[in-house]
Amino acid sequence: MSDSIAPPPGTQWFALHTLSGQENKVKTYIEKFKKAEELDDTIIEVLMPTEIVSEVKNGKKSTKTRKLYPGYVFINMRLYDEHQKLMNKAWYFVKETSGVINFVGGANPPPLRQAEVDEIHARIEAASGKEVPKISYEIEETVKINDGAFANLTGRIDEIDPERGKLKISVSIFGRFTPVELEYWQVERVTDS
Repeated sequence: MSDSIAPPPGTQWFALHTLSGQENKVKTYIEKFKKAEELDDTIIEVLMPTEIVSEVKNGKKSTKTRKLYPGYVFINMRLYDEHQKLMNKAWYFVKETSGVINFVGGANPPPLRQAEVDEIHARIEAASGKEVPKISYEIEETVKINDGAFANLTGRIDEIDPERGKLKISVSIFGRFTPVELEYWQVERVTDS
């Protein structure tokens, strides 16, 4: 375990449940106003883990940021004093932040376990500096074609080219399998119902 993950003495990691789409607003507000509220020594770090996802549509690659934990923000802070009593000023500042639903765990939230904190940091580390496809497919997976000359047919994935966002799919036409190259967005997973 790396030393950078260990919280400063007296602080613990907590999870905040936020309104969908408000995670960044919550993080920014807490970071901006913790000093004005004289909570700089109480609130150490606010995390909203993200990853970069890429998608290829019509031959054009686009990237965007996707939240690893939608609806949640993680905060390293002193929430309890040395007698394990809730520190009201810090509690109300965080809880009353616009976009925060509540601390995960309610009125006396338990801190995250070290294994949970390590997992969050591992996911951040794994996503750092990498792009992942928006949708990932597997070889031999069955997909339905939504676009082009083969629309509404199903096929089996034979090859995946994530760099170009292309799939080679075998489609049965007149009883023979024909290879077809399609972009990710032209197909969808076939779900078993």
